[in-house]
Order: sequence, then structure tokens, then C-alpha cells
Amino acid sequence: VQLQASGGGLVQTGGSLRLSCTVSVSGRTFESLLLGWFRQAPGTEREFVAAISWSGTFYADLAKGRFRISRDNAAKTMYLQMNRLKPEDTAAYYCASKSRTTTGWTMYYEYWGQGTQVTVSS
Repeated sequence: VQLQASGGGLVQTGGSLRLSCTVSVSGRTFESLLLGWFRQAPGTEREFVAAISWSGTFYADLAKGRFRISRDNAAKTMYLQMNRLKPEDTAAYYCASKSRTTTGWTMYYEYWGQGTQVTVSS
């Protein structure tokens, strides 16, 4: 499984960005994957942002009401629509996947993409 994140950039406070994560995986395996977004700012630990399974979504408190996660199974792509961005949202954003959906939403991800940088100016 390979993941490729894109869509980061520089945006002003209050602006929006949509991140994409394209997943290279064979057959219909993509549909069964649990996919997540994480972020990491310099000098901080990586933190969970949001995740999506075939049947539902889960958000960290930092994302509730501002971010929306979605997926397109035909395109094997996951998205993160980020609205009302704040300077504290500045970070490298990573997408990740795992095949086991019984180990919770926020941990034990198996595969990771490279980060895409999001910078929110004040």
C-alpha cells in the first residue's frame, strides 16, 4: 500500500484548503481500509486529526466543526476539507491507512504517506 498526500499550501487565517490522499492498492482492498489524517508541527508530537472507514467517520476535537473527511472509493482517494483555518493548524499533514478496523480510530496505522505542508498566516 502506498499513499500520496497533496494539496497543502499557504493560506490566510479563515481560509480553506482541501487535502487529497491517493492510495495505491490492488483490487477492492481500498474499500475496506480505514484511512486517517494526522498532523505534526515542528517540535511537537504527531496528532490525530480525522479518520474514515467504509461506514463512518471520527474527528479529533481540533477538527470538529471545521474539517470534513471524505473518500472516493472509485478514485481510491481520501480528502480532508479544512475550513476556517487558524495559525495553530500550521503543520505537516500525513495520511495513513490500516486494514484492521477493530483497533480504534486513532492508532496502529500500518502505512503512511509523505507529509504535505499547510501554513496558515495570521
